[in-house]
Amino acid sequence: MSQTSLLRTFISSPQNPRVKALVRLRTRRERERKATFLVEGYRELRRALAWKGQLEAVYCCPPLYLGDNEEKLLSEAAQAAEVVEMSEAAFRKVAYRDRPEGLLAVLRQPTLPLSGLRLGPAPLVLVVESVEKPGNLGAMLRTAEAAGADAVVVADPATDVFNPNVVRASLGSLFTVPLAVAEGREALDWLRRADLRVIATSPVAPEPCWQTDLSDRVAVVIGTEQYGLSDLWLEGADRKVSIPMSGTVDSLNAGSAAAVLLFEARRQRSDG
Repeated sequence: MSQTSLLRTFISSPQNPRVKALVRLRTRRERERKATFLVEGYRELRRALAWKGQLEAVYCCPPLYLGDNEEKLLSEAAQAAEVVEMSEAAFRKVAYRDRPEGLLAVLRQPTLPLSGLRLGPAPLVLVVESVEKPGNLGAMLRTAEAAGADAVVVADPATDVFNPNVVRASLGSLFTVPLAVAEGREALDWLRRADLRVIATSPVAPEPCWQTDLSDRVAVVIGTEQYGLSDLWLEGADRKVSIPMSGTVDSLNAGSAAAVLLFEARRQRSDG
């Protein structure tokens, strides 16, 4: 045990009940039952601390640290939650990364209603419908933050936003991008009340995305990886746009499509 952690609870055995409880949180059913989820990694935990009141416990393993700032971060976390040190064997059992960094936290799941979103005068909103792959959803959250989007709305989610791979792929952007989860009809009605133009993406739309005005109050809607957008969004959109392709490719990965649209909107806003 390290000298900096003498007053911490210490777990040595991978068979400890708390270890087993953490492993169970990898499943969506258990996350929903406990209304908690896992966050692993230094950068992700640092960003998670911005979610005031959501931190429940932090688990650490000093031999696995990659840098020199972990203990400082743990001191900050200890003001809000219990800090527990683990042996390397125990920590590797609960870690979901191939190369763990020695930090893992349990957070309470907050509610993410549409009413909690606050939009600016010319908002850019990304709407994601029924995306199935956690990695894609996490990447889109990361891209939305990089492009300066005002919010992300996850409509009819096929994967829960608290999946560990969403957190990992987002690099902690889950905690920094304004986010809401809603049913599709509820989300579309909310966009209408917020006076946003709804721009649906479709491979067969004749209008290229760069010929569409994305510089005002806009919501860009991205569909599922396999089937694209549902009729709800295609019929309810103000405009349908495509990303022109070369060669034999007829569509992009959902995360890539979101990046093209969001950064085209940013380009137009920067040019203006």
